[in-house]
Amino acid sequence: MESVVLANQEKVLKAFHAARVASHSFGESTGYAYSDQGREALEEVYRQVFRAEAALCRPQIVSGTHAISLCLSILEPGDELVSVSGPPYDTLQAVIGTRGASPRSLIKRGIIYKEVPLTREGSLDLAAISQQVTSSTKMAIFQRSRGYSWRRSLSIAHLAEGIKAVRSANPSCIIFVDNCYGEFVELLEPLEAGADLIAGSLIKNPGGTLAVSGGYIAGRRDLVNLCAEVLTAPSLGGKLGSTFGLTRSLLHGLFLAPHVVGEAIYGAVLAAEVFRTLGYEVSPLPEEPRTDIVQAIKFGSEEELLSFCRGVQKAAPVDAHYTPVPSPMPGYVDEVVMAGGTFIQGSSIELSADAPLRPPYIGYLQGGMSRQHVEIALRFVLREMGFELDA
Repeated sequence: MESVVLANQEKVLKAFHAARVASHSFGESTGYAYSDQGREALEEVYRQVFRAEAALCRPQIVSGTHAISLCLSILEPGDELVSVSGPPYDTLQAVIGTRGASPRSLIKRGIIYKEVPLTREGSLDLAAISQQVTSSTKMAIFQRSRGYSWRRSLSIAHLAEGIKAVRSANPSCIIFVDNCYGEFVELLEPLEAGADLIAGSLIKNPGGTLAVSGGYIAGRRDLVNLCAEVLTAPSLGGKLGSTFGLTRSLLHGLFLAPHVVGEAIYGAVLAAEVFRTLGYEVSPLPEEPRTDIVQAIKFGSEEELLSFCRGVQKAAPVDAHYTPVPSPMPGYVDEVVMAGGTFIQGSSIELSADAPLRPPYIGYLQGGMSRQHVEIALRFVLREMGFELDA
């Protein structure tokens, strides 16, 4: 992992140099924010880092789901969308319209939707992708991370195989990758594997724990411009929009992101080793290659899952005296328990854990500003779960 962190840190540094980031890039803008030099520098750095033709990086994008929804919103009635990595994350199912009753879902707006299940082993079904993606398919979406499921996350190499299968079936199909939780975990990013468009959240990996809000979209210039017009208005696009004085923290966080992601990965590997040693099923295994920061642990009972989350909360620097309890969450069918005593609300690059309250009661651990904090937190977790530790 050290070599990956080093290479990604150098890549980010070169992007800062190419974008000519300067102290005046941190200035505030107001109103329409025409010619906001900080915004332009920020988006140029993102463009360089992700090897994109263009990038949109805005604090007005409120979540990863919002960023992904913007990308899906460039589809028109009658267009066909195929999810080639099985059912997407819970909140995206409501956006698409496979559940929920929003009148603004894709299906309600006339978009045709299909899914290609993963294989029994949890891999992309390349043969099925070749059959389901046709000349009628406008966009194929890959979800890189596992979401709330036990399946493996998709490595860049495996994504490249899936992208090749889509291209063979329909060379003009737009290939979109939900990149949440995957930034800076590998040496390459999905655009370098052949994708046309990617999106993610700034309060995950690329925010480096310092971004207070926001999301990004990167890829083909024509597609990014369409997304920008959905975010603002036709003809306005990405030409205006204040960054509210946040440019410094957004750039600072991006610069730190490769290091912070490396720390989160070390913490995830340690958690996998600890819980496997205790007899729990974990995914990925400690020795398996990583392509995102998420560590899944199968508890099998509601009480063990909740005690795990309580332990994570007790080890937090913020709100450690509160107790996480399951509750309804916007965009989710099941109640969700979230342990997140984070400086930024909802930040999942800071140490956090969450889970839908449904069998087989899988907990999802992610983030950690330092591997030392994750190690300390695991002691809190094990004590909360009833394990006796040496003093």
